[in-house]
Amino acid sequence: MKTFFEIGLIISSIALIASVILQSKGAGLGGLTGADSGGVYSVRRGIERTLFYVTIGLAALFFILAIGIIFVG
Repeated sequence: MKTFFEIGLIISSIALIASVILQSKGAGLGGLTGADSGGVYSVRRGIERTLFYVTIGLAALFFILAIGIIFVG
């Protein structure tokens, strides 16, 4: 059971990193380092909104798997 949680944690962490990098792609290189891009707030539409919700879901899955490893281990 612990092996299942560990493999799931690795896969979800890689997917979470990829989704965060894809979100920052439109902000330029300054957005990756945390710098202010100077842009005006815009509404998320289409794929941006979907990617935003996928990132939230992956973060929740990562958190649940991390807690699961603590209880199983």
